[in-house]
Amino acid sequence: MVPAEKEDNIILVGKKPPMNYVLAVVTQFNSGATEVAIKARGKAISRAVDVAEIVKNRFLNTVKVKEIRIGTETVTNQENKQTNVSSIEIYLTK
Repeated sequence: MVPAEKEDNIILVGKKPPMNYVLAVVTQFNSGATEVAIKARGKAISRAVDVAEIVKNRFLNTVKVKEIRIGTETVTNQENKQTNVSSIEIYLTK
């Protein structure tokens, strides 16, 4: 079980513009978080990498990449067929 504090520090990247997620990450760090996880699946993976790089290089120069996890998740689509989707988790820390 993940502690409640850790659960709040997870940013799920989807179809919105990258700056929306950058703002969410910066807000987490400014509110006292020491670690933030950026998670994405499928086509959003490149957007998640962009978010991490923008935060690291433009907004918070003290933030470092602690760990990157990649994997595959099995997802059931609307036709009840299972497909494999790539996933990434990027952990940023102060």
